[in-house]
Amino acid sequence: MQPISADSHVMEAAEVFLGLPERFGDEAPRVMHENTAQDAIVIPAKGARGIRPRTGTAGMRLREGFTLERRPGHKPDVDDLTDPEVQALLDKGYGGLRAGIRDGARRGEDQDVDGVAAEFLYPGFFGMFSFENTDLLVACQKNYNDWLHDYASAANGRLFGLAAIPLQDPERGAAELARVISMGYKGGCIPCTAPAARPYRDECYEPIWALAEEAEFPLSMHVGTNAYLPVEYRSKHAVRDSVVGYAGAATSVQGTLVELLCRGVAKRHPTLKFVVSEFNAGWIAHWLDRVDQGLLREYRFRREEFTGERPAEVWHRQFYATIEDDRPALLTRELIGVDNLLWGSDYPHVDSTWPCSMAVLDEVFVDVSARDRQKITRDNVKALYGI
Repeated sequence: MQPISADSHVMEAAEVFLGLPERFGDEAPRVMHENTAQDAIVIPAKGARGIRPRTGTAGMRLREGFTLERRPGHKPDVDDLTDPEVQALLDKGYGGLRAGIRDGARRGEDQDVDGVAAEFLYPGFFGMFSFENTDLLVACQKNYNDWLHDYASAANGRLFGLAAIPLQDPERGAAELARVISMGYKGGCIPCTAPAARPYRDECYEPIWALAEEAEFPLSMHVGTNAYLPVEYRSKHAVRDSVVGYAGAATSVQGTLVELLCRGVAKRHPTLKFVVSEFNAGWIAHWLDRVDQGLLREYRFRREEFTGERPAEVWHRQFYATIEDDRPALLTRELIGVDNLLWGSDYPHVDSTWPCSMAVLDEVFVDVSARDRQKITRDNVKALYGI
């Protein structure tokens, strides 16, 4: 059975940002230098930090004469960006992307190359979750949801978009959640970190949790989709090291998970499902054990007895994690939960297993039962989203 990617991406077209500059000025993203080497989503007010090139790195791997390099059991290595053919594609900007990245009706061609039956789609522009201006954030996410619906609908049932839900304004977030449910969306994305002044245990989010639970609408938290963090909450001693950031990505969602697992949200909404996406999962078994110990310690130090559900029990009932080439997750799958793991190709991002996902899966699942592989690469995502 062909796998289904629970974590793939789009690269947003210029239509996503139409009307935003007129309303919000230089704070608003817009596409500039379209179909050139400088093609990018640009937020002028942020200067160099506000430039996000529109590239689909994985899609360049099928160019003529290119030899794919990767270690056994791993995704392909990062491409040589100095290669003249790579540079020629980059010089075309969005127009140089594979047709399937630009057009949902053509996405099936890319899926067939990779042996994938269908994909669930996250944004490419994570910045839409971190605007300081909440009015801009809501407007951008509504534009995105309309565009994504059309992009996915063109794929004849092989693409499922995950709508962006603007939780930074809980009232408008609930309204947008109701709207995308009525449009036929099967799941949505929320920031992987809550707004600093209103953690997810805050009662202001209760209408959103309740509606998502009632609609059986899973909520995903994808790496990089952090809510805006005001200056006063930032560490003055933060060290920006790319290796530390990449290797420690899971730390950004762990506080959020404690909020949901241990501080009442999951208890009040026991059938609401959450997805932790592209943080991989090899860390989860050990981390859940540490959360359990920490919770018990907290109660003992308060001279109280803990009588609630243990974190692992809540995780197994309500939480899921996506993996790519994560062998440690498979080796600890019984602790994480075989039913709680979902595979994703991450196409067309640089971390993608495309176009050799089947070979990567054969290698990382080499001693895993066919039953478990079927669950993790296909059955779990179908059950979660009801497809």
